[in-house]
Amino acid sequence: MKVMIFVCGEGLGHTSRCISIGRELVNAGHDVHFGAYGYSRELIERKGFITHEVPSEITLVGKAGSLNMKRSILATFKRGQFLSLIKIRRLLKRNRPDVVISDSYFMGMISARTRNIPCHMIVNQSNMEEFFKGKGVSSKILAEIVKKSYTGMFKVPDKVIIPDYPLPHTVCRKNLEFKKKTWKKVFFSGPLIGKTYDETTAQELGRPHVLCTVGGFGYREPIFRKVIEAAGMDSSINYTLLSGPSVDPESLGTLPENVTILKFIDDQFPYMKASDVVIAPGGHSTMMEALSFGVPMISIPDQKHSEQQNNALVIEEDGLGKRLDYSASPEDILRNVRLLIDDEKYGNKLAEMRDMASELNGPKAVRLMLESCIRT
Repeated sequence: MKVMIFVCGEGLGHTSRCISIGRELVNAGHDVHFGAYGYSRELIERKGFITHEVPSEITLVGKAGSLNMKRSILATFKRGQFLSLIKIRRLLKRNRPDVVISDSYFMGMISARTRNIPCHMIVNQSNMEEFFKGKGVSSKILAEIVKKSYTGMFKVPDKVIIPDYPLPHTVCRKNLEFKKKTWKKVFFSGPLIGKTYDETTAQELGRPHVLCTVGGFGYREPIFRKVIEAAGMDSSINYTLLSGPSVDPESLGTLPENVTILKFIDDQFPYMKASDVVIAPGGHSTMMEALSFGVPMISIPDQKHSEQQNNALVIEEDGLGKRLDYSASPEDILRNVRLLIDDEKYGNKLAEMRDMASELNGPKAVRLMLESCIRT
């Protein structure tokens, strides 16, 4: 079976879960090609996959929260986006895949359908109009345009793959809203992560250990500094903080002895396995990784980011961790870290989620689904 996987490059969560599918397919003897752009393409190539450069999606232009359709059309035309569908169709004609997977990359899905190639879409949010709620009349109009557009998109694929636990355990459930016809083709694959718990060797770290992936740049810097301050209040708990490439650790001053600052981790899974708590924003992919490794989370979602806010609410409601906001004090952070480390109910619940992820085996589930669709 020959599979073409198109990846939205706006966020590496899309990339990491597609890599996990690609690895599973290649290991099963299938021929896999990727269509990607930007840093996403570079990362996929570094993993050794055959990768084709594809254009990014449509350009939206606006000001003060409103969409300027005329300017958007002109900007899209200038970038040659109307020719992009032709480019994608030519790529499919040249490679002749048996099936297409599109992770939030709509042009790949539409192009596959126009060539009568079976196609499947990966999403973890279907209510994007939530971004525009309470932002004025013009935003309401934009929300309606967006809703109609993506509602129509869900008619295109043969399957809509949700890379999450099945209901009622689905972390992104507050972000899912489908019509009845679409629900009939929804497939909950289970978490799609790069490595399983069993195949990962834990990093040698002082325990108990907290892994913080908030980052120290831009609007997240205050939270990053508060985590460092919280660490200094209890030297018995060790911390690894990812600062990001734009932050010089020396600019942070004298650090507590129980804190290690790293700019980037090429493979985060050994650190995940060696940690007792993960502090992160509300991104779906990081949540799937932490839960699959049985690690409770402190989620600090970005402000006014409805998807992350909803994910964090579910994490707290389901007893998988705690949800904090940007007003949290260092004392609040430390108190919740201790709670997640010491309270057995969190450990027991997270062990269940780890076992469930192993049993579901998301990448394998997707492969079997694809193989079944091709056979029929």
